[in-house]
Amino acid sequence: MSTGDRFSNSAEEAKGKAKQAFGEATDNDSLKNEGKADEAKGSLKNTFEDLKDNVQDKANEALGKVNDAFKKD
Repeated sequence: MSTGDRFSNSAEEAKGKAKQAFGEATDNDSLKNEGKADEAKGSLKNTFEDLKDNVQDKANEALGKVNDAFKKD
């Protein structure tokens, strides 16, 4: 995943936290809930990207082992 994607997802989390804080300060439940949703969305995107990166790393590792096995023969 690109650094830009991670930055964007983290920015979405931060935006959500800010909305929640502003919603708390203004007693605006709708804004608080929107902030919680934004924060969760950014966090979920980062978690998904981490999972995707891990799966790709494992697949590359397995492919490397297969290539090494063929080179030995």
